[in-house]
Amino acid sequence: MKKMYWRPQRMSLRVLILLAAVIAGGLVALETFRPLTKQPFYSERIRAARLTRKAFEVIREARTTRRIKLNPKIDPTRSGMIGKLISDTTTNTGHLAAKQTSVNPNFAAAIVEMLINAKVRKGDTVAVGVSGSFPALNIATYAALHAMGLKAVVISSVGASQFGANHPKLLWPDMEKALFDRGIFPYRSAAASLGGIDDRAVGLSERGHRLLQAGISRSGLTELAVENYDDGLKKRMQIYREKAGDAEIRAYINVGGGTISVGTHVGKDLFKPGLNLRMPRGKNIDSVMTRFAKVGVPVIHISKVSALAERYKFPPTPRTLPEIGQGAIYIRPGYSRLWAAALLALSLGLLVAFLRLDLGQRLFAATKSSSGSDSPQQMV
Repeated sequence: MKKMYWRPQRMSLRVLILLAAVIAGGLVALETFRPLTKQPFYSERIRAARLTRKAFEVIREARTTRRIKLNPKIDPTRSGMIGKLISDTTTNTGHLAAKQTSVNPNFAAAIVEMLINAKVRKGDTVAVGVSGSFPALNIATYAALHAMGLKAVVISSVGASQFGANHPKLLWPDMEKALFDRGIFPYRSAAASLGGIDDRAVGLSERGHRLLQAGISRSGLTELAVENYDDGLKKRMQIYREKAGDAEIRAYINVGGGTISVGTHVGKDLFKPGLNLRMPRGKNIDSVMTRFAKVGVPVIHISKVSALAERYKFPPTPRTLPEIGQGAIYIRPGYSRLWAAALLALSLGLLVAFLRLDLGQRLFAATKSSSGSDSPQQMV
């Protein structure tokens, strides 16, 4: 004897509305009540920011030792990372607001995130190009590298734009040496150029040239003397290859607008600020960044500070040093896997109950006519 069972001819509109309301309500709740979730490599982000803050303190002490006064009007956080408007070693113009915005330890956490997204991991080797224009971001870069346990081949350019590391007694090589001697970072530049126009400080006075060279010499660095742009580019790439040895360079980080690193002002705008995973379209500019990008090496371009600060929700021109560990760079709203699984189970349960077990038909049977078009049909 064949088993007899009943199935609705079609789903009641009220049943469909009830199912949709329950599932939609669950989705709204899942979206509304999102728990805060720590971001990947959270401890490395925190450590990088703390190292940056500690490095700022070391540089401030170095300024005091050299009797270089802080100017709270241009350095409201009293970080010691903001230089002078003009000096004998100032190579080009600079924006004070950008320099003030850069004095934020949390930029180190942002650089950690960029390195993570570039798939750089502990023990990897990274090539780095820095200038004296943004010493706070140089420090944030070193801190991110150290926090992630990375090896680095660094080439510096000593000249600085306005409000950068442009005090003749405390140039970027001096800062780097002070941080190395205090055990904050294990990195020293493999070589240092004069920087500025053509990487030879073209247009700077003879006294300015001597002061830059003196900074390189007293810091124990090797001067990267270049004849022209092409010669400087060739020598930089050679240093990166030789110092990396057998290790593969997994990323290139540029900080600021070093001429040969970015490829003049045109090249500076060619790459977007932050992580670039492929060679951008545009003019064919020969530079360190484009050479790495063309062979598939991720390029991290630390420039256009205001745009980067806006992206990571960092305050512009902070009046006090920003707190560490706050903001989306560390913790962001996520989704509860438990609640998502519960909603999925509930949705499937309701569909089974209403579609397979005819629960809806039973709930609303009292309101239907026994002979109506919605009455169940006998099936054999």
